[in-house]
Amino acid sequence: MKRAFIISFLVLATQLQAQKRTFLSRSEVGLHVGQTYYLGDLNPYQQFKDAHLAGGLIYRFDFNNRLTFRTTYLYGQIAASDSTSPYPLLQNRNLSFRSTLHEAAAGLEFHFVPFQFGSSRYPATAYLLAQFGVFHMNPQTYYNGAWQDLQPLATEGQGTSINTQKPYSLYQFCLPLGMGVKVSMGKMATFNFDLSIRKTFTDYLDDVGADFYADPQIIAEEVSDLAAELSNQSLDGNRFGKRGTSSTNDWYVYAGATVTFRLGKGGGCFY
Repeated sequence: MKRAFIISFLVLATQLQAQKRTFLSRSEVGLHVGQTYYLGDLNPYQQFKDAHLAGGLIYRFDFNNRLTFRTTYLYGQIAASDSTSPYPLLQNRNLSFRSTLHEAAAGLEFHFVPFQFGSSRYPATAYLLAQFGVFHMNPQTYYNGAWQDLQPLATEGQGTSINTQKPYSLYQFCLPLGMGVKVSMGKMATFNFDLSIRKTFTDYLDDVGADFYADPQIIAEEVSDLAAELSNQSLDGNRFGKRGTSSTNDWYVYAGATVTFRLGKGGGCFY
């Protein structure tokens, strides 16, 4: 009798240990792929215009069935051109840019309903996403057969005698905010799709921030002739035309699909 009790106890302990949720069983890694696009002075309204292929890596840690911590790396590109704008005023301005983005972010997913791997009761959920991130940008424009880095050219006279503002940094902060859906693919994988907009704290994703053009003569004398040429490319050559909108910052958006895999096995329930 005593021997049977000991064997039963060991079997039960083994089962409980197998069901115990470990760090690895709560952890997921995966890949995501989608598109990035930009909203700002060169594209103020049109969603998904000039969208580019993007992707990256993701790590998740499941606190419980309603709350997940996630970190992501995103590589993408944004671009826009006044020449393709439906607005004559922007067409006349005639500016264009592209910028490669490298973003690292961390934050939380809040599930609307409980979610659990391999569960017939909780196989899917929608979620809200809130993260804090940092990204690197490098706005460029195509001119005279080559891509020109715009930040070193100070096209708005930054750092000259007519503009005491320092050149903008190529490293910036952002707040990725969005929502998505998550579906269990058995006990070890999930498929996800989310859409998140990045609130940034810069107006220079596109190198355009000032309301009006800087004096091209000063830019030519204190920076370079190239900087003066790229500062104002308007079709009518109006020295006093409108360049940008300084009262609003730029945004960019990422929409993509993700597949993640658990790093360890483990049953049990979330709480």
